[in-house]
Amino acid sequence: MFTLMVPSCGMAHFVYIMASRPGGALYTGRTQNLRSRVEAHRSGLSQHTAKYNIKRLVWFEQHDEFETSLHRERSIKRWRRGWKFALITKHNPNWHDITAQIPP
Repeated sequence: MFTLMVPSCGMAHFVYIMASRPGGALYTGRTQNLRSRVEAHRSGLSQHTAKYNIKRLVWFEQHDEFETSLHRERSIKRWRRGWKFALITKHNPNWHDITAQIPP
């Protein structure tokens, strides 16, 4: 399973990591509409993801609270690159695109 499901009382919040390729450039973000945000990255609306060809959703978590998702995103952004690789590889060993696993 690729997601941490938290019982939701309202709107879901997602923390996610996208990659250019296994072991390649990474982008960590947070959003309420993950499917729409992934499409925005893929269409080049984000300069960083466009510059480094980051189009593959490789990991995400769902949270029910904004503050929890914000704290988690900020924490992951401070992590060393190797720790992010370990997190991704633990849940998605081959770094496949998991967009199809986004909950409706």
